[in-house]
Amino acid sequence: MAVNQSELTVERFIKASPAAVWKAWSTPEHLEKWWIPAPMECRVIKLNLRAGGGFETQMRQGDEDFQPHVEGCFLEAVPESRLVWTTVLREGWRPIEPWLALTAIITFTPEGNGTRYRAHVLHRNTEDSLKHQEMGFFDGWGTVIEQLAKTVE
Repeated sequence: MAVNQSELTVERFIKASPAAVWKAWSTPEHLEKWWIPAPMECRVIKLNLRAGGGFETQMRQGDEDFQPHVEGCFLEAVPESRLVWTTVLREGWRPIEPWLALTAIITFTPEGNGTRYRAHVLHRNTEDSLKHQEMGFFDGWGTVIEQLAKTVE
């Protein structure tokens, strides 16, 4: 884990191939299992893995109705290697006003018999980065990476 002004990073070694980690990221039924910290539930609305493709998830706790979680746009999708998405655009490059503007760069690097999974998040400024950190960035994103690892290991 690291904090660098307007950027936050979490990473973990996962004992599974980049192909297996990519499958957990790129398949809605797999993404729903780990994308939001349990016991919250996730529902994938859009997962169009191509530049300009939409990314939208919802979340709920218990019997509550599903609520918006993330709406964004993929900027880059290189299977088994790199995924870049932002919350300042929605599908088709259409600008939106997110509750928190960020760009996430997810990398899947082969390492030994597994994958070095890294989530590097860029914010507009240091204040937004600190806000994200205070909201529990490291606990939340760290928890979902653990859940991802349990899904594929």
